Amino acid sequence: MLRLLLAFSILLPGYLPVSSAGAAPQKNVLFLALDDLNDWVGFLGGYPGKVHTPNLDRLAARGTAFTNAHCTAPVCCPSRASVMSGLLPTSTGIYNNQHWWKPNLPELRTIPVHFRENGYHTVGAGKIYHHTAGNNPPGQWDQFQRNLFNDNGWIRHGSRLYPWTSAKPRPGEFPYSGIKLYSEEADWGILPQPEDVYDDVLVADYAVNYLKNLPQRGHDKPFFLACGIFHPHLPWYIPQKYLDLYPLDRVVVPEDLPDDLKDVPEAGRKLARRKSDDLARLRQTGKWRIAVRHYLASISFADALVGRVLNALDKSPAARDTIVVLWSDHGWHLGEKGHWHKRTLWEESTRVPFIIVAPGFGMAGQRCTQPVSLVDIFPTLIELCGLPRAGKLDGISLVPWLVEPDKVRERPAITIEESGHVAVRTTRYRVIRYTTGQWEVYDHHNDPEERTNLARDPGHTSAIREARQWIPPSPASPADSKKAFVFDHEKFTWKHKKSGRVIKGR
Repeated sequence: MLRLLLAFSILLPGYLPVSSAGAAPQKNVLFLALDDLNDWVGFLGGYPGKVHTPNLDRLAARGTAFTNAHCTAPVCCPSRASVMSGLLPTSTGIYNNQHWWKPNLPELRTIPVHFRENGYHTVGAGKIYHHTAGNNPPGQWDQFQRNLFNDNGWIRHGSRLYPWTSAKPRPGEFPYSGIKLYSEEADWGILPQPEDVYDDVLVADYAVNYLKNLPQRGHDKPFFLACGIFHPHLPWYIPQKYLDLYPLDRVVVPEDLPDDLKDVPEAGRKLARRKSDDLARLRQTGKWRIAVRHYLASISFADALVGRVLNALDKSPAARDTIVVLWSDHGWHLGEKGHWHKRTLWEESTRVPFIIVAPGFGMAGQRCTQPVSLVDIFPTLIELCGLPRAGKLDGISLVPWLVEPDKVRERPAITIEESGHVAVRTTRYRVIRYTTGQWEVYDHHNDPEERTNLARDPGHTSAIREARQWIPPSPASPADSKKAFVFDHEKFTWKHKKSGRVIKGR
């Protein structure tokens, strides 16, 4: 009976163009990306207090929420390159934020290119690939909103991190947080501007307007619409109303556990010490709780923007015929294990919100607790949309788990840190292998906070043995860094300094 109902729902009228082959109709795709969002969302329960994410929660209630989902790299550029290519960093050599993927891998087939070449209208806005200039070539899209990072936004003002914005002095109020930390991005506060000119609002507006104008476009092609919300990435600039959701006296900060790293190998402690001076300063100056409050408010701001895009989809003729995928590129520590940032291989840094709503596949409100990876997104979309294969991918389709979320998955989720350290996450264990040959093992059935390293416990040696077989045996050498190229922003070309080779991005 269920199959009959699902089949009938697929046949209901809606915005469902015929495929280029003139055979089966193709689904549209709404592709929602968030940045630096850890598991502090309602349906994941990672935050010990009350977090306001009504729109993420309602999206999870519509489809399948993967509650044990993990990034392939705990930092923006390699994680996003992995999502968009379906390949692990150990296959591409894109390991950190100093890598441009396009000049190193000019023939790399990405999600928008594959969809575009198979009859889709590909549209994007905001942060999909890594945001620095050169990481989002024009040839990826039919239509992309590029001019959103303006003087009304996040006070970029010609920063080296955002080279396409005009140079101008920072306002006298900067830093709004009242404290200078490791980066000019590391700030938070309420900007003296209306909400409707925040960068992320402009990104959401672009997606909303596209959906509103679907009837004028006609039904010639299905669409792939990518909307990249930058929040809750630093700087945590938000309108006041989102900060008001979190009275300071109700904000819960992570426990301060000075001995939490005692049983962690030196390589792991080294990862934790990154930005540890900032955490110490936040604690000493009494700004730790204030900072956490702004991170929470940034989550709720991002959630509200996701809600606006979902509302526009619901009101559009494509409402019944659109697959929705939502993901975050990696997590974020706010003091756990003495760390204030990302780039580690613990749960706070690798676990992310990941939701798929696919009409005709599975039931509403499903939860899948099996370990899955963001590298699985590309092959999953290929199967859901009936597209041809895109060559050899490292991920696998999650369609079987949309249909049967309790199905056992033998394959774990793999996260690769730029130094070569690797985390393997199974249903029960997190196992970390450092290049020094040392290990960490955490039993999530009994220790979800990852406070006791069981690597030397004879009762858990099998976890290491099983994890070892999943660690990529021959990782690719790191790609050439940005310093190896001369990038022409106007022409969107890269010239390799040593070989003289020119790579075009269009």
